[in-house]
Amino acid sequence: MVLDLKWIYEIIILFYGLSLTGYFIDFIQGDRRANKIAFWLLGVVWTLQTVFLLSQIFIKDDFPVTTVYDGLYFYAWILVTFSLVLNRLFRVDFIIFFTNVIGFSVMIIHLMTRAQRDMGEGGVELVNEMLVVHVTLAIISYGFFTLSFIFSVLYLLQYRWLKSKKWRNRLARLGDLAKLERLSYLFIVLAVPVLLIAIVLGVVWGYISEDVFYWMDFKTVGSIIVVFVYMIWLFLKVVRGFQGRLISTYNIGAFLLLLINFFLFSSLSNFHF
Repeated sequence: MVLDLKWIYEIIILFYGLSLTGYFIDFIQGDRRANKIAFWLLGVVWTLQTVFLLSQIFIKDDFPVTTVYDGLYFYAWILVTFSLVLNRLFRVDFIIFFTNVIGFSVMIIHLMTRAQRDMGEGGVELVNEMLVVHVTLAIISYGFFTLSFIFSVLYLLQYRWLKSKKWRNRLARLGDLAKLERLSYLFIVLAVPVLLIAIVLGVVWGYISEDVFYWMDFKTVGSIIVVFVYMIWLFLKVVRGFQGRLISTYNIGAFLLLLINFFLFSSLSNFHF
């Protein structure tokens, strides 16, 4: 039974994370296909949550609001329910996305706490697996940011060669400027929600585990700043319509900040490697 609960918790976290990514993509570029996929993934999460909630009420005869952590579960269920209703009735991408960010964070806190409290060794194993997932997602997001950085560098090189009318035989091998800029944008759209989910998992793990968690840790603060800087990039790109050399140069600067966070801040961190 413990093993079964562990797998159910992992499915909930996986589907919720994928749903959050889909809602982010829809929020940034109005992708209705991503919105539809995110909606159905969140529907699976809501179904599993509802099964747990009903079993708690009718089988254990306990409405889950008597403790703080049980209340978190009900709160997460309410947020998911509201999100699904808003998604079907209204077109409010901003509210839906950030509601799911909060709901995902609350759900992770509840599941990790309940796992440690009720599942014994299986719960400890699940919490430790979340640390592995946190690190893995962070590195995957760095990979996406790296690819975006490379395409921005290629964009600037291509632009310079076109202006100077040199190395014409190499221009075709790089691709046109619009394609390079589009690919750079695509990888940032993928990277930001993945890093955001990694940060949420890392913060929750820090609170739930027995290790000391420092909010003002260099790596923690640095990672939040990196997300904020790339969110500004997306704002300038999508909302303000910035493009070309300016946005590519900004992307290169943001990537240099990411490298500082990864190498320098990691060495100054109290608990990161």
